[in-house]
Amino acid sequence: MKENESIKQELINICKSDLESAQSVSNNSKSSVQTGDLKSDGKYDTRAVEASYLAGAHLKRVQEIQGQLELLEEMRTDLDNSTISIGSIVELELEGKSKKYFLSPAKGGSGIIVNGNTYLVISVFSPIGNAIVNQSVGDEVEVELKNGSRIYKILSIE
Repeated sequence: MKENESIKQELINICKSDLESAQSVSNNSKSSVQTGDLKSDGKYDTRAVEASYLAGAHLKRVQEIQGQLELLEEMRTDLDNSTISIGSIVELELEGKSKKYFLSPAKGGSGIIVNGNTYLVISVFSPIGNAIVNQSVGDEVEVELKNGSRIYKILSIE
């Protein structure tokens, strides 16, 4: 199995675990609203309303994770590696230090270890991810951040 396929599968597993946890919390919130355990003790008692808002927020989180899972499952990993695209493993150099990244549509910011190799998952929607898409080995990209700009050199694409 190619390394980027292994990373994809690990991210899917993480997402499924997150989804299972979020669904459990959402179901518990929904159940507490529906069972009537939050009977009002007076006109200023807002427990039921607050619980309803919380249940709605938990449901929204479940839907967000489901969307992330769909994006990951649809992601292609059979890439030509001539340019960077979603699903690429990219080695970038910043100030003389290199690090490997995995460009993903979801779960950006995650650190992941696959087959003994450490990768930082970066979202295609992040400043770095957006800057490196369609770039090639040897290219340099400048990324504007809050605290100034950084110049990354693309060392390899897998």
